[in-house]
Amino acid sequence: TVRFVAFVNEEPPYFLTGQMGSRVHARQARRRGENILAMFSLETMGYYSNARGTQRYPFPFGLAYPSTGNFLAVVGNLPSRQLVVDFLRHFMSASDFPVEGVATFQWIPGINWSDHWSFWKEGYPALMLTDTAPFRYPQYHSSFDRPEKITSGEYARVAHGTIQAIRRLAATP
Repeated sequence: TVRFVAFVNEEPPYFLTGQMGSRVHARQARRRGENILAMFSLETMGYYSNARGTQRYPFPFGLAYPSTGNFLAVVGNLPSRQLVVDFLRHFMSASDFPVEGVATFQWIPGINWSDHWSFWKEGYPALMLTDTAPFRYPQYHSSFDRPEKITSGEYARVAHGTIQAIRRLAATP
């Protein structure tokens, strides 16, 4: 079963609290004993640039990852590392859009900045799929953050690769 769920209260003052909609949902799923195999948080996925220097990172990622903000980032915690690998494999077989993945420690700034965190708290594998928001997009959380800022051609390619990856993961026994 694949579920598409939209959550409320992801932003402050609810962020990283028990009042986040995703936190309530994940906690209730755990109490019901639901076997969630993967959660994908689609977090700020619409801004891409081919200009060098448009991508920033929390230390130490800038040492190993590109300075051009033209890729989808697939972010997981250490227990979700196999999900990162599997998602990347399926995404890359369906799309030629650049993609980078990491499974790392949750204490690094930005790693837990969305609804996937709630599922990690309950022990479920979860990924954040993102354009990296404030590490790339200068209008993030400002009055200049408007729909026309979305790079729609790239966004469509990301959507296609994401849909195909999730479809293939869902079909895996």
